[in-house]
Amino acid sequence: QVFHPQVITMGKSYTMPFYSGVKEGGVVIINSAQPLLSDEDVERLKDLNVAVFYIPGTELAIEVAGTELSTNMSMIGSVSGITKCVSLEGLDGALQERFGKKFVASGGTASLDEAIKKKFAKKEMLLAKNLATVKAAYDIASEWAEKNKIELRVGNPAVAA
Repeated sequence: QVFHPQVITMGKSYTMPFYSGVKEGGVVIINSAQPLLSDEDVERLKDLNVAVFYIPGTELAIEVAGTELSTNMSMIGSVSGITKCVSLEGLDGALQERFGKKFVASGGTASLDEAIKKKFAKKEMLLAKNLATVKAAYDIASEWAEKNKIELRVGNPAVAA
């Protein structure tokens, strides 16, 4: 269990306050095109010097990959674009590892694998669309982080000071 995260991402479940325990100077990434935080939440996060990044991850996934099943790719791209904890090359390798092999029906991913196989006839298309979604979100988040001078030191020794 993580008690003091530096980065928090939010999907469709917006139980407030979801950011309990976020580190001072951290980032909250929310999958939404519209601001969702109350004025009180905004002030609390501002007091902690926590940056809030909104990305329409589901809409981006639908636009780029043609399916909301790639929403997680938007969020992965966002986290990586802000933190630089994983390069685009590293993400590409991870996607190749996960989706480039034979689909295996395993407990938690069997239904996802079936949904993916039905939506995408060819793995190459799946890989290309997932990577395009990751890259689009990565670029958006990276630009936001640069513009807002966000410099997190998360996990990657290459970016650690």
